[in-house]
Amino acid sequence: MAPSFQDLPQDGIDDHDEEEIDFSDLREAYNVHLEEGLDTFVVLDGLPVVPEESRDKLLKFVGRKLTSVGKLKGDMFMPLDDAGNTQGFAFVEYESPDQAAAAIKQLHGVQLDKRHTMAVNKLTDIDRYGNADLDDEYHPPELPEFVEKEHLRWWVGDGRDQLVMYRGDTVGVFWNEKEEPLENCVDREHWTEAFVQWSPQGTYLTSVHTQGVQLWGGSSWTRQMRFAHPGVNLVDFSPNENYLVTWSHRPLTVDENNQILSIEEDGKNYIIWDIATGKPLRSFVTLDLPGPPTDPEGNPIKKKIQWPAFKWSADDKYVARMTPAQSVSVYELPRMNLLDKQSIKIEGVIDFEWSPATPQRDGKKDYEQLFCFWTPELGSNPAKVGLMTIPSKEIVRTRNLFNVSDAKLHWQSDAKYVCVKVDRHSKSKKSLATNLEIFRVQEKGVPVEVVDAIKDTVINFAWEPHGDRFVLITAGEVPVGAAVPPKTSVSFFCPEKVKPPAVGNFKLIRTIDKKNSNAIYWSPKGRFVVVATVHSNQSFDLDFWDLDFEGDKEDKDKDLTANLQLMATGDHYGVTDIEWDPSGRFVITSASVWKHQMENGYHLYDFKGDLLREEPIEKIKQLLWRPRPATMLSRDEQKRIRKNLREYSRVFDQEDEDRKNTANREVIDRRRRALEEWQAWRQATEEDLAEERLELGIEAVDVNGVEDDEAAEGEYVEEIVEEIIDETEEVVT
Repeated sequence: MAPSFQDLPQDGIDDHDEEEIDFSDLREAYNVHLEEGLDTFVVLDGLPVVPEESRDKLLKFVGRKLTSVGKLKGDMFMPLDDAGNTQGFAFVEYESPDQAAAAIKQLHGVQLDKRHTMAVNKLTDIDRYGNADLDDEYHPPELPEFVEKEHLRWWVGDGRDQLVMYRGDTVGVFWNEKEEPLENCVDREHWTEAFVQWSPQGTYLTSVHTQGVQLWGGSSWTRQMRFAHPGVNLVDFSPNENYLVTWSHRPLTVDENNQILSIEEDGKNYIIWDIATGKPLRSFVTLDLPGPPTDPEGNPIKKKIQWPAFKWSADDKYVARMTPAQSVSVYELPRMNLLDKQSIKIEGVIDFEWSPATPQRDGKKDYEQLFCFWTPELGSNPAKVGLMTIPSKEIVRTRNLFNVSDAKLHWQSDAKYVCVKVDRHSKSKKSLATNLEIFRVQEKGVPVEVVDAIKDTVINFAWEPHGDRFVLITAGEVPVGAAVPPKTSVSFFCPEKVKPPAVGNFKLIRTIDKKNSNAIYWSPKGRFVVVATVHSNQSFDLDFWDLDFEGDKEDKDKDLTANLQLMATGDHYGVTDIEWDPSGRFVITSASVWKHQMENGYHLYDFKGDLLREEPIEKIKQLLWRPRPATMLSRDEQKRIRKNLREYSRVFDQEDEDRKNTANREVIDRRRRALEEWQAWRQATEEDLAEERLELGIEAVDVNGVEDDEAAEGEYVEEIVEEIIDETEEVVT
C-alpha cells in the first residue's frame, strides 16, 4: 500500500514548535566529547623532512620509539607537501590516554640524530593554546629584578657542627659547643608531622607532612622546595642531592586538575623527583614481595618493603630497582629511561648494592659503575655472588657458594672491597656458621679472600671508613625458650703489613668475649670506633676503641697494621641511637621516646669516651648531626694543612678563647644588670617606706639598723667576688 500524504501540513503551516521538543536523549546519545575523544592522540614534531621514497623508512624508525611506551591504534599519519616531501610532523593514536601521557613524558625531547630532536605533545594542546588570548605583537619578557639568595652551605665556614632535635611538637637546630650547652639556632613548633631528615650532604632539612615533603635551608631556614605526595611515608635522597624518592603505602589518587602530578602518577606509590626543578621524573607501583599472602590460619601476612627500594650509583647517573627473584632494572638519569630498554634478568636475585664510590679497577680506564648481587641455591645450581659493570652490563667476577642460608653485601666506602657475609648451614641444617668472602675490587682479576675462622653467626659487620680494617660481632645460637639473649663476641680485623701499595691478608687482631654488644659505630674519619648495646632492656654498654693507639705494640701485633686499645667504657640507660659528628670529635647517644618513655635525653662524649654533657629531655624523638659536604681541598692542600696543624691550632685556640671570653663578658654583664635592677628596686622601696612612715608619724629608721647616717660609726661596703674554681686545657693532635 502506497503511503498517504493527505495529513501532512500545508506549506508554511507547522503545528509543532521545535523549542517544545525534547532532544536531550539524542544529545546524550550522540554528543561528541572532544577532550575525551582526542586524549589518545599525540602530535610529533621536529621530524626529518624526507622524500616520499624514504617515508616508509622514517615511519618504521619513529614507530619503534613510539611502540616502546605503548601500543598504537592504527597507522601513523605523516602528510606530504605538494613536492612529495614529508613536512616534519606526524599524528599517531595510542590505545589509551595513559599510554599517550607516557609517550609525551618519555619521548619528548628525544634526540633522533645530530640535527633533529623530536617533540611530542597532546593533540588537545593545539586547541587549548590556539584559543588562548595571545597578543599578535611581540613583547620582550619582563625579567624579575635580581634578588640574592642565601647561601645553602652557610654553616660550613663555622668550626662548629650543627644538629637537629625533634622533641614533642618542636623541631630545633642547635650549634654544638664542647664546654657549653647547645646553642639554639632556630626553634619551630609543628615544623614536621612525622619526622625530620637531613640530605646526605647537609644542604637541606626535610620535613614530612600529610600532603608531601618540604626542604628547608639557608641561614633563615626558608623553604627551598616542596614535593606534593599525599600520604607520603618515607623519603630518600640520591648521594649528590640531585634527586629525591618519596613513597606512600597507599596508591596515589590524582585529580585531572592537579597542577603538579599527571594522570600517569595515579595509582602509583613511588615518585622520583628532580630537586632543582621540583618536578616528578617518573612514578612506580610497589612490587609484591614473593611468598604466600596469608599464613596457615588464613590471616594476612604483613610483608616489610625493601627500603630504599631504589638504589643510586655513586655519581647520581643511575638508579636501580630490583624485582625480587627476577631482575634488576637500571634507569639512566635525568630522563629516567630504562638502560638499553630492558631490565637485567638475574634469576633468583635476592639483593644488590651499588659501589659507594666510583670504582678504580686495575687496567680499567673507561667510565663504569659497579653493583654486587647474590642469588640463592636454585635446584642443583649453587648460590652465586656477582659483580656487574654498568653501562656495559658485563659480569666482571662471580663466586659460587654452597650450603648458603643467607648473605649480606658490605661495600667499603672507597669501593676498594666488597665483603659478602655468608651464613652457611651444616648438612643437617641444625647449626649455622659464617665466613667472609672479600672481593678485592681494585686488584687485578678481582681476587677473593676468604675469612673462615669464625665459629658463630655474625650479627653485625662494619668497615672502617676510608680504611682497610673492620669490626664484627658474633653470637651463638639461642637456646629454645631462653629469656636472655646469648652473649656476644667482638672481633677486630686488619691487614698484615706488606710493601705498599699492596694490602696484606686480613688477620684477627683480638676477640673480646662475653659481651652484650650488638652495634658498631665507626668515626667518619676512621681510627676510632664505638661498640655498643642498643635497644636493650638489660645492658647499655658503650666501649670506645682506638685502632692506632700511640703506645707500645704487643709482639704478636708487630706485623699488623693496627694497635688496638680500649680507651674508655660508659653506659647510657635505655640508649636507642648513637651518632658521630662529621668531624669525628664527638659522639652523641640518645634515648628516644619512640622506643620507650624512661629517662629520655642525650649524652655527649668526646672521641676518647669522656662524658662532656648529660641532659634529660622530655619527649625527645630524634637527634641527628648535620652532615658536611666533601672537602674541596686537594690532597696536597690537605697534606699542607696537616703539616702546619700546630699553626692552625693556635688560631683556633685563640678563637675559642675569644668566644669563651665573650661568653664570660656576657655573663658578667647580665649579672651586673641584674644587680643594678635590684639596687634600683631597693632604693625605690626604701623611699616608699620612708614616705609611709612620715605619713603615719613614725620615726624614720635606717634599713641597715642605723637611725642617723651621721651617727654611723662605720661604712657598709658591698663587695662582689667572682672566682674561677677550676680550669683545664687539653690539646689534641
